[in-house]
Order: sequence, then structure tokens, then C-alpha cells
Amino acid sequence: MGAPGASRRRAGGDGGVPPWTLAVAAMLIIQLVNALSVGLIAELGPAGTAWLRLTLGALILVAIARPPLRRVRRGDVLPLIGLGAATGLMMMAFLFAIERIPLGTAVAIEFLGPLGVAAVLSGSRRALVWPGLALGGVVLLTEPWSGAVDPLGVGFAVLAGVGWGSYMVLTQRVGDRFSGVSALSLTIPIAAVLAAPIGIPLLIGSLTVPLLALALGLAALTPVISLGLEMLALRRMTHTAFGTLMSLEPAFGVLLGVLLLAQRPAPLQLVGVALVVLAGAAAQRGGTRGAPPD
Repeated sequence: MGAPGASRRRAGGDGGVPPWTLAVAAMLIIQLVNALSVGLIAELGPAGTAWLRLTLGALILVAIARPPLRRVRRGDVLPLIGLGAATGLMMMAFLFAIERIPLGTAVAIEFLGPLGVAAVLSGSRRALVWPGLALGGVVLLTEPWSGAVDPLGVGFAVLAGVGWGSYMVLTQRVGDRFSGVSALSLTIPIAAVLAAPIGIPLLIGSLTVPLLALALGLAALTPVISLGLEMLALRRMTHTAFGTLMSLEPAFGVLLGVLLLAQRPAPLQLVGVALVVLAGAAAQRGGTRGAPPD
């Protein structure tokens, strides 16, 4: 007979921690790492930085969690490869974007990927209110009417959004089959292998011990910790709730851009921040998803 608190822990999942708090913590970590990666991008390029972070993250994950290869079934192969590809695309395209446009703007454009997923998969007209509100905030954050937009930077951010939307769908499917760390120990190495042909050539002659140490620290935060938290959150949230909650990420991008990169938002962008925060806070209500079988 189990301990009296065991059933409560299983019912609450993750020690009773609400799933939206896991998602918010992951977002903060991801945007912190993105801001701190700007220096690495200047030295190693976006592709080199992305590949290095993915590879070091894969090594950390394999070291702390043996990949559950025996549990992989034939039907798991394509979702695992797809998730690895989406992860690599999301990270590499986003780093190319923030090389050209402000962090908060890049995150806002990238958010259109999961926002689109949330809108398509919501299945409820009422649930579309919050993605609609978040979209208004994203428009204010990006200020498309202001001109002086780097089209290549915007294009990379859109491509990152495609990766993010695909990642969100596939993460929930893979997360239902494997625990957070176990799933990442399978998918992050795939992402690193797929990114290698683009990333490795850019590191030749550029990588130094201090840059390697910095990349190792960033890799421990993202992809290891942050994506693990997202995996746990997606196991217990609907696509719509998780996708709309991600609308907080542009606000975090703007905030960390101000604090770490001296990127000052315009007053109208602050209104956009307020809108996405409101949408994100409202989205977590009623978004809990029944925990899948272990």
C-alpha cells in the first residue's frame, strides 16, 4: 500500500506544481540564454553557436539520462526525428534572427508559430479569444508600420516560428511516451547531428576554451533544463493553453533585451507587453491536461 501522499502527488503531478509555472520558468531561462548568446554569435556565428549548444546539451543529457532506446517502437521513430529536426530548426533560425533584429521583436514574430497551432487546434471559438488578444499584443511589439525592418531577420524569425509550432505539437506526442529527460536524451542528439553540416565548418579556427566554457553553461540551461521543463508542462496542458501561455515569451524577450542588451522598447510596445501578459495569464485557466500513463 502506497504512502498517503503518493496519490496526491500523482494527481497533482510534479509534486503539485502547476504546469503553467513550469512553462514560465522555461521561457525565462530560454530568453536569458538567448540574450547571453549574442556574444557567442558575434564570435562563432548563429549556426556555430546553435550547433555547439545542441551538441554540448546532447552530451549532458546522455551523461545524466541513458537514452531509452529499448522503449522506442517503430511508431516513435518519425516523431522523434521530427522533434529533433524541429528543435534544431527553432534554435538555429532564431539565433540567425537575433543577429539582425531585437530580441523581443524576434520572439514576438517567432510566437506566431505556436499561436497558429493554438488557434487551429483549439476546437472552441471561446478559446480563440486569448490567441486573438495575444496576436494584438504581438503586432504592437513588432510595430510593422514603423519601417526599417530587416526582411532577412524577420524571415529567420518566421522560420523559427515554424520550428516552434512543430516542436510544440511533437513535444506533446513524444512527451506522452517518454519522460522529459528521457525524451530529450533522444531528440537533442538528433538535432545536433542534423545541425552539424552547417554549424561545424563555422567553428574551425574560431572556438576557444573560454567560448567553449560559456557554451557549456548555456547548454546546461538550454536545451537541458528549459526544454525539460517545457516537456513536463506539455504533458499536462492542452495545445491551446500552452500555445497562448507562450505569448508571455515576447514580453520576457523585451525585458531581457532591456536589461542585458540595452534594447529600449517604444511606449506602444509596452502596451503590447501588457496585452500578451493578460492573454498568457488567462490561458492557463482551464488548460490542465490529464497526465498520461507512465
